[in-house]
Amino acid sequence: MSKIKTKELHIEKVATSRIHDVDFNDLVFGKTFTDHMFECDYKDGAWQNPTIKPYGPMMMSPAAKVFHYGQAVFEGMKAYKDDTDNVFLFRPDQNIERINKSSKRMAIPEFPEDVFLDALHTLVAMDKDWIQKGEGNSLYLRPFAIATEVGVSASPSNEYKFMILMAPVQAYYKGAVKVLIAEKFSRSAAGGVGAAKAAGNYGAQFYPTSLAQEKGFQQIIWTDSNEHKYLEEAGTMNVFFRINDTLITAPVSDRILDGVTRKSILEMAKHNGIAIEIRKLSVDELIAAKKQGSLKEIFGAGTAAVVSFISHFGYKDIVYELPEIQNSYAVSLKKQLMDLQYNKTKDPFGWRVEVK
Repeated sequence: MSKIKTKELHIEKVATSRIHDVDFNDLVFGKTFTDHMFECDYKDGAWQNPTIKPYGPMMMSPAAKVFHYGQAVFEGMKAYKDDTDNVFLFRPDQNIERINKSSKRMAIPEFPEDVFLDALHTLVAMDKDWIQKGEGNSLYLRPFAIATEVGVSASPSNEYKFMILMAPVQAYYKGAVKVLIAEKFSRSAAGGVGAAKAAGNYGAQFYPTSLAQEKGFQQIIWTDSNEHKYLEEAGTMNVFFRINDTLITAPVSDRILDGVTRKSILEMAKHNGIAIEIRKLSVDELIAAKKQGSLKEIFGAGTAAVVSFISHFGYKDIVYELPEIQNSYAVSLKKQLMDLQYNKTKDPFGWRVEVK
């Protein structure tokens, strides 16, 4: 773990909150931010000056290495408010563990877990009024780290900035999603950075996704880069397939992100006695299951989207429809997960962390 000169958190509060200028019934995902943000710099071999300060722009040199070599990683997580105004985080230990894994892969110094959790709890507590009650409402938390050293030499930066931004949000996808199975483009390749939540992974998705959107699909189900034979992820989500009464998802690898929601869905399904297979699933097997009537449902899982129902998938100019079914695993697991996140039920897993 990287060094830190001081763990003492410096706090600068806003003079006047902007909360009264926000229409919480008309939010665009990730466009509105709360009053405060967290910032900590890495210089001289150590993280230093952890600070919560008013949200606002920052000055950076155009020669900062993040702009030239893409050293940037991020996380997505949420805070929730229950019906009695208590505030909760969901598995924050998993997020700091994953951003540090991503950082290591991108040659960025890891961030101290205790400093991260202290800053996160303090920041959320300060801006808790921005969290709206009610299912679907939450505070989206965006920790990220970027290379800030000035210089355009092709080498890792010696200076970094770790930050946390917070945005009040509603549902990411409204309604079911149509997906296109990739035949040409790949999200990542073996030995690459697919398992890291690196900024460049997402930038590389935008062009093929735009082509899919021109055809009437919202997202892509990515296939393996070698043969485009096996199903891996769906856009910004991990993806699950129900064939008969078995839930199937791809194994994590250096190409596939180990999603926190994915892990949670798997543990909940196991807890519910649902049969699970973590294995490769080919496009041919998927289409055969659809034609045989054994493919019951497909859904994506991720922090922003939670659980997204997939109503259609396209492959080789054919579109396959998935009608709504009774006893849907996606519906049941989404309800159980959200009930847990919003403190509507007991937490047998110890995932819910209250913010005091």
